[in-house]
Amino acid sequence: MAVTDEAILRIKEMILSGELAPGDRLPPEKELSERLGLSRSSLREAVKALEVIRVLDVRRGDGTYVTSLEPRLLLEAMSFVVDLHDDHSVLEIFAVRRILEPAAASLAARHAGEAELERLRESVAGVDHAADVESLVDHDLEFHRGIADATGNGYLASLIDSLSSHTVRARIWRGITQESAVERTLQEHHAILDAIAAGDAELASALTVVHVSGVEQWLRSAL
Repeated sequence: MAVTDEAILRIKEMILSGELAPGDRLPPEKELSERLGLSRSSLREAVKALEVIRVLDVRRGDGTYVTSLEPRLLLEAMSFVVDLHDDHSVLEIFAVRRILEPAAASLAARHAGEAELERLRESVAGVDHAADVESLVDHDLEFHRGIADATGNGYLASLIDSLSSHTVRARIWRGITQESAVERTLQEHHAILDAIAAGDAELASALTVVHVSGVEQWLRSAL
């Protein structure tokens, strides 16, 4: 095992054991390197790597802190990776969404409260059918994020959000609008919302499968 990898694992162990909690400041570099029996250079590289994936927050002139470790924060790196993928990779991403989003709709139908439902209603009611592509992308992101948040499962919501980057949705919406399918997509959003509001988990899941699969099928044919 590389020395830097060992340093990363040792810091991870400190967090898992509770020795370091979210928001805690790490001991000074010299003290921590001596405690872990590692060189300061390897520790420094480990801190850089953990900063990239948002486990640590390096504040210049102040110190290094453990972040909040919230799921959405930790999965930000995945959104960046998704944006870099080409169209064929997006098909694989859609295959994953086809698994996760129906499950999210089902959970939302079971757990959504009035506040979550109202947020979804406002999202659906607020979109202009003649809006430009960017507005439609914003609506689509807001609607699916609202469903994911209504599940009550932070990790699932963050994972879905990380797979639903603005770049990917914008690329797909451009094609969909050219195919004059905006109206159909918005109707599907209405139907999914109605099923969630009715507490019908199976119907919400089934409608979401159709919704995601429709875009996936269009993209597959376009490629």
